[in-house]
Amino acid sequence: MRDDRPARGDLQLYLTGEHECSYIDGLRARTLFVDPLAHIDAARAEWLQQIGFRRSGQHFYRPACRGCQRCVPVRVPVDAFRPNRSQRRNAARNDAELSVVARPATLVAEHYQLYERYLLHRHGDGDMADDVSVETYARFLLAPWGGHTRFLELRRELDGESRLIGVAVTDFFSDGLSAVYTFFDPAESHRAPGTYAVLAQIREARRLGLDYVYLGYWIGESRKMAYKDGFRPIEAWDGREWRRYGKGETIRF
Repeated sequence: MRDDRPARGDLQLYLTGEHECSYIDGLRARTLFVDPLAHIDAARAEWLQQIGFRRSGQHFYRPACRGCQRCVPVRVPVDAFRPNRSQRRNAARNDAELSVVARPATLVAEHYQLYERYLLHRHGDGDMADDVSVETYARFLLAPWGGHTRFLELRRELDGESRLIGVAVTDFFSDGLSAVYTFFDPAESHRAPGTYAVLAQIREARRLGLDYVYLGYWIGESRKMAYKDGFRPIEAWDGREWRRYGKGETIRF
């Protein structure tokens, strides 16, 4: 069988110097990234994702830290996924009150205002909040890279008005969906919109007949990443292949 995947050899990769880890205090990190000037089409982006890279704007990267493998790429096999009790409650409540609407990845003032509010509330002491602007938002989420990106809006109809609760930025590939970034109204945190966004992405992937939802990096020591471990079974990339972990199994390499 012919392998039509693009060869890695024609991509230039660069390694940053050490910098502070964004996820675990006291650790140093390095990042491997693809040449920003390289042409990345949808097929190449999909292949990069399948070997553990992630996208930020038009840039593709993955951690390459000395002696550390804490950042584990994970994905959900949608046909095998079964929501747990908490996720079923989340879906039932939010399905009754919210609608999910797919929009093109364009600059919309309502989206940006929600993004700014989310960053300042959730990451007010971090680098992202220090540099929040329309320009950085556009570079992060709107930069063209040759793929198919949609903004999945979470909306609530209230008193005759459609209120934006959250936005799940999602890349659509031939093998699955990639959860690029989700932001939401901090006042709606009680409804766990991040979890609901993943459930909506799994539902959309299943509707389209796609195999996976890629969730980015899971880090066992990061509280912000803990919710990803609840989607079982889950598959983790070990550098050579994807390994599947069922309910109660610990992700470890």
